[in-house]
Amino acid sequence: MIKPMKKLVVVTGATKGIGRAISELFLSKGFSVAVCARNVFDLEEMKLALGENCHIFKADVSVKVDVEAFGQFTLDLNLPIAALVNNAGVFMPGKILDEPEGNLETQINTNIYSVYYLTRKLIARLRIEESSHIFNICSIASLLAYPASGSYSISKFALLGFSKSIREELKTTSIKVTSVMPGATLTDSWEGVDLPESRFIKAEDVAQAVWSAFSLSKSAVIEEIIIRPQLGDL
Repeated sequence: MIKPMKKLVVVTGATKGIGRAISELFLSKGFSVAVCARNVFDLEEMKLALGENCHIFKADVSVKVDVEAFGQFTLDLNLPIAALVNNAGVFMPGKILDEPEGNLETQINTNIYSVYYLTRKLIARLRIEESSHIFNICSIASLLAYPASGSYSISKFALLGFSKSIREELKTTSIKVTSVMPGATLTDSWEGVDLPESRFIKAEDVAQAVWSAFSLSKSAVIEEIIIRPQLGDL
């Protein structure tokens, strides 16, 4: 008997943190994943740990040609795409008037342009499915600027705007769109901060929220998910 093809979940920035947790959860549910990251050693470790259903690709998503290449790699797997998780991002704290030259460009390229280009690259394949889902991992900084959020908040406001716009464009199709706004999550972005783990969201909690939204019936969509630490924002 021929086994049915596993459906594919595409995750950017997947070797650590939220992206890794989402990839592991979908793999545990019987999906394949196509993932990208900049560090080939991290990708190889992930492949070794997670097995043959984890398809890896080295890409710097701040570079358009890398985003396009990852998209083509994903299409060439010839698997039905159940979900696209635009997770890759960079956080460069600072004040707009004082931050180093290039902070804005780097964060816009990584946090918004990569999402724009990859979504456009994969949209035709997503449309084929009876039901598919786009998750854009935004941020609490998409909703509220805070001291030293600088250009990061600009990029994340833009990402939420993209997410709302694409939701409107796809409303009459079979593709759902969900914006995920996590607060402080225990990832490498907070490395070295002298705070207890209990003060942060766990990456696994964000993954569970994504899975819950993905698991709804075809007739319902969760448009926005806001997750904060129990004690509130940092």
